Parts: sequence; structure tokens; C-alpha cells
Amino acid sequence: MTYQHIAGVSGPEEPVEADVIILSMDRVEETIAAIASARAQRGVTKHVWIADQGSTPVNLARLAEAVGKATDATLVRLDANYGVAGGRNRATALGAAPCIFALDNDAEFATPTTLADAAAVLRADPTIGAVACRILVASTWEDDLSSWGYPAGLLPRAGEVWDAATFVGAGHAIRRAAFQTAGGYDDSLFFTWEEFDLALRFINMGLRIRYRGDIAVLHKVSPERRVGWTGTRWHHFVRNRLYIAMKHGVHPARLLPRFLAYQLKGLRNGVLAQGLRAGPAALAMAQRFRPAPGTEHLYGMTPKLRAYLARTDRVHRGGVVTRLRGEVLGGLPAVRNAAR
Repeated sequence: MTYQHIAGVSGPEEPVEADVIILSMDRVEETIAAIASARAQRGVTKHVWIADQGSTPVNLARLAEAVGKATDATLVRLDANYGVAGGRNRATALGAAPCIFALDNDAEFATPTTLADAAAVLRADPTIGAVACRILVASTWEDDLSSWGYPAGLLPRAGEVWDAATFVGAGHAIRRAAFQTAGGYDDSLFFTWEEFDLALRFINMGLRIRYRGDIAVLHKVSPERRVGWTGTRWHHFVRNRLYIAMKHGVHPARLLPRFLAYQLKGLRNGVLAQGLRAGPAALAMAQRFRPAPGTEHLYGMTPKLRAYLARTDRVHRGGVVTRLRGEVLGGLPAVRNAAR
């Protein structure tokens, strides 16, 4: 990994219980607030790692000034924009704490002990691979529907605790040992569905994703530096979802109904060309995919994975017709910036 140390210390002098990772690419005001929120967390030893992926020189200088000579934070500049998946891999590799908390650069912790609470969940139960936080709109403290990555039927239970099939990137905690065993995020995804892809491997490892409605992150839902639908956003959404299914052993022919549903949605929203290109791209990615040595057993729709998904996700989504109707008639999903 190639990076340049910009500000703060090179790393913690003593081992810490939690690493907070924040990816940055402009959004400087929000990022500075996110860093301050992370540094203010109490009740747990922590280090804050900020990995910049292409901020303008002026904004990078402002971030460096904000971090200064902090002894609990480190700002580095990566040599390229690796997207969410690759950026998180590289930010995570900077630290060594058993708990990795990823915080979006337009988000803040809801309370001074949010980080400690998430780390405690992982410490108390070794069967949990990731803690999914409740994501609230910062200005209203209402549930952020653009960050709701679960069946709509579970929304009334947003304040409760339950097992989930995935976690949301805006704020979550991951067990480092599980992350390393699973091989981390798939860099090729760049952005969208990277959390679901990792969650599937956790589940095949016998771990759970635990949604905690009592542990929250405040999301500012910033429009700055987002990936627009006129660019590649819908393409990545469709491509990555199909690719993840194929890398887990689903035959391309079985994905045809989903692919066609995506095309109808793309047609309704004026992004048909993006979706059409996504099919061949996903197939090509799946053909190139090779599991990292020692992780082969983590891929595939195993009986364990099927049962977990049925219990935590599909039971809340209705039948096949209902799910496909949602794929076609629903609006385009709110996917956030690829450079976080």
C-alpha cells in the first residue's frame, strides 16, 4: 500500500481497543466534524485513521490543519481513489485494533459513548462479525431512509435489536479477526453492495450481523461529491449485485429475472444504458474472480447461508412477485459517494 503521512502521529503508542476509519474526498467541513466526533468518543481507547482519496490541495491542507499534531489521529493521503471497498481495506490496514468502526465522512456519532457501545457488543459475543448501527438524519434524528439497507417491513423495528443480512456503510463496527479471515472487501466492487458481499462471507463463517437500533450514527446526507445517476452509479449498483450472486455460485440464467427487473427500473428512471452494460460487466468480473487462498469455503450459497438469509431477510420481503415488483416500481436506490 502506498500512502503519504500528512498529519497527526504515525500511529498509537500503545494498543487500542478500536480503530475509527474515515475516508475523505473533499466535503471538508463534514469530514472535520466527523473527525472531531470520533476523537471525542469516551469509554474506549481508540485511534482515528483518516485516509484521503483525492481531496483538492486546499481541502487537504484544511484537513491537515484540523488534525494537526493530534496524538489519537492520523491523516494519510492514498496514492489513488480506491472507492469505498478499496479505501476501507487500506484504511483498515493502517491499524491493528480488534474493533474497526467505519464512519462516513458526512456522519457523526450520536452519543459520546457510541463507539464504546459498539465495541462492547463485539467483545461480549464472539458470534457477531459486524454491528450495524441505526442511521439517523442529523438534522431531524429521524431514520435516514436513504441509508435503510434492510427490508421495508423491518422499518417499524428500527429502534430494536435483531440479526440482519447486511450492514450499512454510514456507520458500523467490524471484528478485525473476522475481517482478516474473510479477506476484507472486494476491491473490484469500488462502491455499492460491498457490505453485503462481506456479510455473506461472515455468515458462511458462522457469524451474525447484529443490527442495534440503540447504537446510532447521525448522517448529514450531504450531496457534495456524490456519484450522479448520469455517470456510473446505476451501472455499479446492477453490476455489483449480479457479480456478488455469481461469485457465490448462482448461475447467470437464474439471475435473468432480476436483471430484467433492473432494466425496467432503469428505463423508468432514464438510465437504461447503464443497466444494460452492467450485465456483461458482471459476467466478466465473475469469470475473472478467484477467491483468495484459504477463503474458498466462504463462497457459495451454502445451506447455512440460505437459512440465515431466509430467517433475517427474505421472510420480511414477501414472495418472488412482490420482490420483483419492488425492483421494477421502486425508485432508484440512494447510493453514496464512491470516494468516502
